[in-house]
Amino acid sequence: MTKNIRCAIYGAGSLGTVLGAYMTKNGAKVDLINRNQAHVAALKAHGAKINGTVDLTVPVSALTPDEMEGVYDVILLLTKQLKNPEVVSMLKDYLADDGVLVTLQNGIPEPGIAEIIGEGRTMGCVVEWGATLSAPGVCTLTSHPDSLSFHMGKMKGITDEQFAMVKELLELMCPVYEETNLLGARWSKLLINGVFSGLGTVIGGTFGDVAGDPQARKVALACMKECIDVGHAAGAEFVPVQGKNIIKLFYYKNPLKRAFANLLIPIAMKKHRAIEPSMLQDLKKGKPCEIDAINGVICEWGKKCGVKTPINDKIVEIVKKEEAGELKWEKSNLRFFEGLV
Repeated sequence: MTKNIRCAIYGAGSLGTVLGAYMTKNGAKVDLINRNQAHVAALKAHGAKINGTVDLTVPVSALTPDEMEGVYDVILLLTKQLKNPEVVSMLKDYLADDGVLVTLQNGIPEPGIAEIIGEGRTMGCVVEWGATLSAPGVCTLTSHPDSLSFHMGKMKGITDEQFAMVKELLELMCPVYEETNLLGARWSKLLINGVFSGLGTVIGGTFGDVAGDPQARKVALACMKECIDVGHAAGAEFVPVQGKNIIKLFYYKNPLKRAFANLLIPIAMKKHRAIEPSMLQDLKKGKPCEIDAINGVICEWGKKCGVKTPINDKIVEIVKKEEAGELKWEKSNLRFFEGLV
């Protein structure tokens, strides 16, 4: 079935290149599309080279946006959310009448996308693994191969046939779990990103650096609690992450449970400890990051629901100062959380 599906990965950077390599290797017809001309040129000349926890090189079809032609049955969207209105409006013309746009972005992007292309053409997918763009055409998979998964859900109007088509494509890389509770899956991923990507960007480190530092872990637990409190107030029911019930494991109301949760963090992050936050990757390249679509969303919903979010507020403040060049991304930034945890 996948051989007859025309698919595009729009925003094929680190995650999209890894995904595109696996999909192509296993028989899909997929175009990897990126505005980075050096990256596209390298993909065309040498294929997609994936290293890290795996080692493979796959010849792929790579394009810049101006080279796009025709329409696609499936477009997998992996750009940052900063320009979603502009990007999605453009992609609408490249989507088949019965086609589907699947957002693999962070945060909660589905409602805004559905406003542009309709609920019946919008799906959401949570990515449970990480990667880094190491050089043009070269990506490093930073999660262990046995810990890769997608969690996918659909909005109203998506047919079973459309869902099955996308699921089959993504399964060319790793297991895909259907989420009837897409909002809950989004909040669970938002929690992980808010804590480890947000704090990782604050201190200039990986997920493992956050999990391995006692002071950072203390802040991380407080950040988790805030996100859970806000999500519950917003009506979200958090779903398990790769089989782990994050509420039971990490939510605390007393010092004993907090101490237990603190011990669990390094264990829970063991297979993903090498992930470098995408926001930190952006800052290192001098590009704006999507802090407003991650920790900023938690703060925004906190205000709507009357739940205070001092930890997430501080993370947003620090990262924006890093983005503006007023602060360096370094461990000493943990001093700004004194008195908050």
